[in-house]
Amino acid sequence: MATILYLGTGEGVVTLISEDGRSWNMQSHALKDWAIPKIAALSARPNFVLAGTRGDGVWVSEDFGKSWKKPCYGKPGPGKVRCVTIDPHEPNSVYAGTEPIDVFVSRDGGRRWARLDSVWKMPWVESVDYPVATVEPHVRDIALDPQHPGTLYAALQVGFILKSTNSGASWKLLNKGLDADVHTIVIDPRNTNRLFIATGGHDYRNGKASGRALYMSEDAGESWVPTAKDFSQEYSVPLVMHPKNPDILYSAVANGQPGQWRKRATGAESLIIRTKDGGRHWEKVNGKLSEISKNFAEAIVIDESGPNHLYAASRSGDLYLSQDGGEGWTKIDIQVPEVSDMKVVHS
Repeated sequence: MATILYLGTGEGVVTLISEDGRSWNMQSHALKDWAIPKIAALSARPNFVLAGTRGDGVWVSEDFGKSWKKPCYGKPGPGKVRCVTIDPHEPNSVYAGTEPIDVFVSRDGGRRWARLDSVWKMPWVESVDYPVATVEPHVRDIALDPQHPGTLYAALQVGFILKSTNSGASWKLLNKGLDADVHTIVIDPRNTNRLFIATGGHDYRNGKASGRALYMSEDAGESWVPTAKDFSQEYSVPLVMHPKNPDILYSAVANGQPGQWRKRATGAESLIIRTKDGGRHWEKVNGKLSEISKNFAEAIVIDESGPNHLYAASRSGDLYLSQDGGEGWTKIDIQVPEVSDMKVVHS
């Protein structure tokens, strides 16, 4: 059984393959002209992968990343894509979040797209202002409730969270007790009222939020409490839940914003952290790799084939493997462009 890593990078999609989990080959490097903020893949259909490009919509590969096509070419659809999510209830249904803020849905694997105009019926959306000259306000992540079809959450960069319970026909703003700069949303499949988010710490730094990087909700987003406050770091992106034990989650946290990291010799001053009790307590699991501290693990994935197997990918394009739940890490001997997202499947 081969292990396949799909990597969204600043210069396209990289597909890595390993037959033994130790030695890796670069099978393909495609869409090099585009930054790929997010990719989507399912273990049940490992050959099928979607790539959201930051400027040319959603592209699809059906042969493990060897060749790519844009199914909606010449038709209306998302343009500058920041996230892409496959519906767990219907694998042909795909949601895409864009820059500027918009949500699109396709019911046929990306061939035709419908814009959910209801997003802009929320007066709040017009007021969202992202304080970076080169970036517009955007949808950073879309999460779908695995138990309740039609319930979805959209994370807005410095705009809190929008929630819909009717497949996007209408929305509600969730903005009580959390940081506005929401990067990632994770839903507990056993109890979908239980949510976790990773944030950029925007409101914490401005004295408007009581948490740092991570928060959790027990009432489907109506209220939030901070978690992982034992660490000084207040910025996070990756947040993954163990597929067989949802009480186990991993994240990476860093000090300050990415612009600050580039100005100091110590870089991101980052940690990889883990909880084994559903977010009540967190612990550092960096191992001895100082590189992870400096460069920040932008993406973390858990390999379902091995319950303690993890992969981490840094902004610098370095890749790491842990076979003991994060206690120890080894570097994979392949360098890729700056990583923004990663998925693991098997064939």
